[in-house]
Amino acid sequence: MRRRSRARAGWLLSAPALLVLLVGAVGPLLVVLLYSFLTRGDYGGVRLPFSLEGWFRVFLRRDIFDGTVSLNTDHLSIFWRSIWLSLTTTLVTFVLGLPTAWFIATRPERSRPLWLFLITIPFWTNLLIRTFAILEVIRNEGLINTVLMRLGLISAPIQILFTDWATLIGMTYVYLPFMVLPLYAAIDRFDRRLLEAGYDLYADRWRVLRRVILPLIRPGIVAGCILVFIPALGAYVTPRVLGGGTNMMIGNFIELQFGQGRNWPLGSALAVTLLIAVMGALLLYLRATTPKGGHDG
Repeated sequence: MRRRSRARAGWLLSAPALLVLLVGAVGPLLVVLLYSFLTRGDYGGVRLPFSLEGWFRVFLRRDIFDGTVSLNTDHLSIFWRSIWLSLTTTLVTFVLGLPTAWFIATRPERSRPLWLFLITIPFWTNLLIRTFAILEVIRNEGLINTVLMRLGLISAPIQILFTDWATLIGMTYVYLPFMVLPLYAAIDRFDRRLLEAGYDLYADRWRVLRRVILPLIRPGIVAGCILVFIPALGAYVTPRVLGGGTNMMIGNFIELQFGQGRNWPLGSALAVTLLIAVMGALLLYLRATTPKGGHDG
């Protein structure tokens, strides 16, 4: 009886926070979900009756002349570009972040806060400012092309801006700290005596990396990949500034439907589709980090 009263008191104490989450987080999502099943308004917005046209147009299109249905290759290319750039950004940040995190974790304990401080400095600046800083580096008259031309390595500027490569460079720069910090936390807990044991068993460095280090820091790897992949998949500012209007990602495409396209049901359906993809990534994360047999008593 006392346990039940304590549980009831706990629910009552958490009720205000749950109400705020319900209204502030779940409420807007339900509104977007509802919009995806309504009809497109004449000048934006939505109206009755209910319709599946928004969901139909996510991956399909209907010919205006004969009504034939086919795959919407334009939408599929945007989805593919978003997934490809997000996965590539995750891979590049991991390749760059792992040695960075290892370097920080192997420094003397007194100097580690300084290195972590340097990693977190970019968070002090607005994302838009950081993106424009990358723009100044990779544009035709920017730092990279200027240095290469003065060294005589190229005769004309390399077109990097407004390409997928520009978006990849920008997102790698923006999301690299999200990979370094979880990796550092995992490496910091790593027992270095296992390295000595691996070398004593005549394993070379690559085998120690594959068989000892990577399996033991797997939670940090998975956490870093999720922290990079999810925001990269829905990125808006970096693709808009560095990729231009033609090389858009799913976040830019959703904004286009609510803005110039004035097709709120399609934009809502795209937003929910993105949310489903993010939830799928989170489920993979939970499955990868849950110990096997952890459900047993």
